[in-house]
Amino acid sequence: MYREDRTIWKFSYFLKIIKLLYDYTKFFIVGADSMGTKQIQQLQLSLSGKSVLLMQKKKKIMMCKAICGHLENNPALNKEDLTEIRDMFLSNKRPAASHVSAISPCNVTVSTQNTDLDPERSPFFQALVITTKISRITNEILSDLLAPSLSPVHVFQFPLCVVFSTRM
Repeated sequence: MYREDRTIWKFSYFLKIIKLLYDYTKFFIVGADSMGTKQIQQLQLSLSGKSVLLMQKKKKIMMCKAICGHLENNPALNKEDLTEIRDMFLSNKRPAASHVSAISPCNVTVSTQNTDLDPERSPFFQALVITTKISRITNEILSDLLAPSLSPVHVFQFPLCVVFSTRM
C-alpha cells in the first residue's frame, strides 16, 4: 500500500482538523489514557452519526496549532447536545491497571494490613503520609487510608468553548 510523503500527510491532517473546526460548532478534548482498541471501537460505534472522533497520539502539537489558530473564527466539533455525548464517553469508561504517574479515576482505600515490605521501605510510606509500624521485620499500615482521586471529569466553561477532560 502506498504511503504518502510525511509532509503531505501532516498537511492533509492539519487541513482535516481545520475542516472539522469549521464544520462543527462544539468540541470535546478528551484524554484517552490506557484505552484499548476494543474500547475505542465501542466508543466510535456509540458516537457514529452524532460526532466525529479524531484520535490523537503523537500529534498533540499539530492539533493545538490548528485549534488555537482557528478558535477566533469558530470558537467552539459536535452538532449534538454536549451532555449526551459526555454521557456516552462516561458509559465507555473502564477500569485500567495502574502505572507510574497515573491518576486514579476514583477514590482508593488502602486498608489496614501487613505490607510485606521490609523496614528499609518506610520512607516510601512517610512520603505518602501513611502511618506505619515496623512489626516482625515488615511495615504494617495502622489505619485505613482514603486517597481521594482527582475528579475524573473536569468541565471548564470559557465564554466561547467547552473543554471536556477525563482520565479513562
